[in-house]
Amino acid sequence: MLKVLFFDFYGTLAGFNPSRYEIQSKACDELGFNITEEGILKGYKFADILMTEQNKKKPVSNLNKNESLFFFAQYEKLVLSGCDIDVDLYTARDIWLEVKKIPYDLELYDDAIPALQIINANNIDNLIISNMNQSGLELIDNFNLNEHVKFAVTSMELGVMKPDPAIFQRALDVSGCSETEVIHVGDQVGSDVEGAENSGIKPILMDRDNNYPGFDRCERVSNLYELVDLLDLE
Repeated sequence: MLKVLFFDFYGTLAGFNPSRYEIQSKACDELGFNITEEGILKGYKFADILMTEQNKKKPVSNLNKNESLFFFAQYEKLVLSGCDIDVDLYTARDIWLEVKKIPYDLELYDDAIPALQIINANNIDNLIISNMNQSGLELIDNFNLNEHVKFAVTSMELGVMKPDPAIFQRALDVSGCSETEVIHVGDQVGSDVEGAENSGIKPILMDRDNNYPGFDRCERVSNLYELVDLLDLE
């Protein structure tokens, strides 16, 4: 019996405003590169795989200044590769530094609160597992989720990042549930799908950017309303 839904935060419940494409577009304009939204979304798929692999070895939040700059130069190079733009790491670094100058907010997607309300109304709790650099209480408070999310477990509190099994085990511990009583919903195959599977938890892939058409490793949804329908909630 399903008792708790575990949710990734960024890419699942919330996204950038301005969008990642708008941020990249502004940064690339400064250096004379033309990009497309489709290409940038495709590139982020490749870049997020790199992010997951790095977090397995040494969490990005634990990299020193030089390590972080080198990593994000590689990351940016992959983002641009989705637009068939091949730049050297020095140029990718310069674009990334332009990206960092652009202010943005994280905002809940329009479907987040309505879906969380429906889930709660079906006597299922919501819990967030996030690689964000803030505490779970801060995350819930900052996004006014107190009425909708029971707990949040973050990498800052544990010192490890998804897909490390320790962060999923912590979520199980605070939820008081077994692996068979929860489902994890997230947008990254490595961090979320593999991380959940390796912890004995059923995953559902959130694919808002349609980067994984035909994905059949687990069930896939493109928004939270589809998740509600998939779980047959009213």
